[in-house]
Amino acid sequence: MGNLVIVGTPIGNLEDLTLRALRVLREVDLVAAEDTRRTQRLLGHFQIQKPQVSYHEFNEARRTPELIAKLREGQSVALVSDAGMPTISDPGLRLIRAALDAGIRVEVIPGVSAVTMAVAGAGLETDQFLFYGFLPQKSARRRKVLTQLAPLPCALVFFESPYRVRQSVADMRSILGNRRAALGRELTKKFEEFLREDLDGLLKTLENRRLKGEITLVVEGGAS
Repeated sequence: MGNLVIVGTPIGNLEDLTLRALRVLREVDLVAAEDTRRTQRLLGHFQIQKPQVSYHEFNEARRTPELIAKLREGQSVALVSDAGMPTISDPGLRLIRAALDAGIRVEVIPGVSAVTMAVAGAGLETDQFLFYGFLPQKSARRRKVLTQLAPLPCALVFFESPYRVRQSVADMRSILGNRRAALGRELTKKFEEFLREDLDGLLKTLENRRLKGEITLVVEGGAS
């Protein structure tokens, strides 16, 4: 049988692709990509010519058996998302489970992470942290989740859309209290920025600025 290789890819700066990931992408028979156009830019930058198939949340049920068949035939397949690591707020779990159930070897090639980068740069106590991912879009559900997370003593890490970040921070201030926080924006990219304030200060900043790009929020934990 072939191998399924889960490859972490850069979240912005293409120089963050590891040498190991570069070698694997050159060696595999096929790349299963969340967005083949974005992955083609990555492969093209490193002069890699490799066949691709799309693998995303809308076709993974249909595509998974096809990829398992190729793996059974002895082909090696690299699974990549648009940025970061598959299964971390990205597709991939269905294929990984199917490969494991079929006795196919699954290998993981680590890479850069917006989560650990934001945690490292936050300037907060982060020996322990909980990564939640994206909060619910509707305020009522979002506030319910935040109420459940409020007593936890560990730092809280969230991904957020620039279109909802002000409303999310307002709900955090209301439910969690005025905790220290850090907002990382466009991490590893040209306009990378960290805003390190308490939630009151961050809310004032967001009322006067309309942020763009991908956002990661780190909020200090509750009093233990």
